[in-house]
Amino acid sequence: MDVGSLGEFGLIERLAALAGRPAPSLVVGIGDDACVWRAGGNYILATTDTLVAGVHFLPGVHPWADLGWKALAVNVSDIAAMGGVPDFALVTLALPPATPLAAVDDLYRGLDECARAYGVTIAGGDVVRAAELTLTVALLGHAQTDAGGSPLLLRRDGARPGHALAVSGTLGDAAAGLALLRRGEAGGPLVAAHLRPRPPLALGQAAARLGVPCAIDISDGLVQDLGHICRLSGVGAVVRAADLPLSEDLRRAFPDRALALACGGGEDYQLLLAGPPDALQRLSQVCAGALTVVGEVVAGEGVAVVDEQGRPLALAEAGWDHLRRP
Repeated sequence: MDVGSLGEFGLIERLAALAGRPAPSLVVGIGDDACVWRAGGNYILATTDTLVAGVHFLPGVHPWADLGWKALAVNVSDIAAMGGVPDFALVTLALPPATPLAAVDDLYRGLDECARAYGVTIAGGDVVRAAELTLTVALLGHAQTDAGGSPLLLRRDGARPGHALAVSGTLGDAAAGLALLRRGEAGGPLVAAHLRPRPPLALGQAAARLGVPCAIDISDGLVQDLGHICRLSGVGAVVRAADLPLSEDLRRAFPDRALALACGGGEDYQLLLAGPPDALQRLSQVCAGALTVVGEVVAGEGVAVVDEQGRPLALAEAGWDHLRRP
């Protein structure tokens, strides 16, 4: 067996079994959007993501400044999915020596724009030689705490039968934007959604304060990411296709693929939340217009996307897995 047959998420489980030892100060370890540990009276969050040329972006197509923005934004999305506050970033830049200096300047301008937008300080990193550009960002943050000093965290294992499911923003736009870029179209809101994702950080923080127990960021596709929640929480889920928030731009550009892109396209970097209906209602009131209830958590296992008559739908988009072969 090789890693391609095991797949990204099977490999993560295998590595966690080999190296994921508990520690007294560790609150959340391998398997969530970020790890969390206790440091005195504080709770520190840490996450990391890597963008690789030809895998996560198209060299010569993706603008350098947008690449810098996205490299940090995808990490901010992980902190948002935990209900945390991002603080300090470390950037590792692996690049060919022939990379133009102007390109690297643009890359860091984009990083700095995102850092300023989300209150992050770029505190250091590393630069190494490589055959292809690879950009890795590690982001440290902290958890909000209640009056007693306990951390307020959103977790993937917090869904329970009877909880409602809600998503922020609209879904499928980023995947549609990538499809447009691949066919040579460089402008418009769908392309912008792909190039410069804007994670709803304030929404995640509000959700944690209001007692919503469960969230994940939608990076690999709604159905696949909801599947992670179901597996870790020991539940099933039903998603109503008719209730999914699809933008008019997506419907116009891909009328036959809009639903599939929303369910499995990936890279939306919106939040999927599970919690008691009244908690999500309070969150919706605090963050007006930012949430759409799309389904519910049920007993059982797996994710079903259903039509208006409750019949399961078959979807063409399976979600993103870095290693799984087609």
